[in-house]
Amino acid sequence: MMTKESDKNFVDQQKKDLEIIKREAKANSFIKKLFRNKTAVAGLIIILVVIFTAIFAPLLAPHDPNKINLVKPCLKPGTEGHILGTDEFGRDMLSRVIYGSRISIIVGVCATALGALIGIVIGLISGYKGGKVDTIIMRFMDGMFAFPFILLAIIMMTVLGSGLQNVIFAIGIANIPYYARIVRGQVLIAKEEDYCQAVKALGASNFKIIKDHIIPNIASPIIVYATLNIAGTIISEAGLSFLGLGIQPPISSWGNILKSGKDYLLTAPHIATFSGLAILITVIGFNLFGDGVRDALDPKLNK
Repeated sequence: MMTKESDKNFVDQQKKDLEIIKREAKANSFIKKLFRNKTAVAGLIIILVVIFTAIFAPLLAPHDPNKINLVKPCLKPGTEGHILGTDEFGRDMLSRVIYGSRISIIVGVCATALGALIGIVIGLISGYKGGKVDTIIMRFMDGMFAFPFILLAIIMMTVLGSGLQNVIFAIGIANIPYYARIVRGQVLIAKEEDYCQAVKALGASNFKIIKDHIIPNIASPIIVYATLNIAGTIISEAGLSFLGLGIQPPISSWGNILKSGKDYLLTAPHIATFSGLAILITVIGFNLFGDGVRDALDPKLNK
């Protein structure tokens, strides 16, 4: 009788322990941890607002961003229905800033995706193959590292010429060595783990090992870096446009708005101020969200 009762108590305790483990796992899931981080939520809200603005720019912009009105140049904010004033050609600043968000989001996402895709492939090959292949690839990456990021992008823009596609391509290519270095380092660790050695001993192909076992286990640092890298890419696009190598007028870009505003800092400081604030707020949003993603994916914080 005592044995049956003890067995029943043991089973009940096991069930309770299992429920506790399930609750803890649910509480410590990526989404739960991310939304418990107030700064990450604030960053996500900023990102969603910028994306919403970029998508619905034609509906949100009160005026045509490229319509020139030489009768009303450099109007102050709040003057004659222009909430953020006008630029040196009488174009509505609010409309130009709203349309400029499209360029920043497109370049930020596409250039990051391009650099990540090529860099991940290179890093996987370099780290997994090792030997001479690794040496050759990483020396080539070191050669790219010899140039500062923005200088490499400037060189490529000088060769390719201005334009949205060339900006994406130049910044994306300049991002490749950073992803390659991160992925290579993670692969060198992962491929020596017991689970990789076990499936390799069972006869799994290299492609299957990389696809099913290495990539899922190195995804976290890649996701974190990519999230933070979007902010850097937005700054790079603004820098190239400011230097006259990126998006060319009359297309609205926060960088070329900033460039045109620098000549009117004393007479019409609002031209440069609002585009600069848009860059600042967007970059802060991606950095806050990226920090939150890093914390949510950190296994040391799972307890």
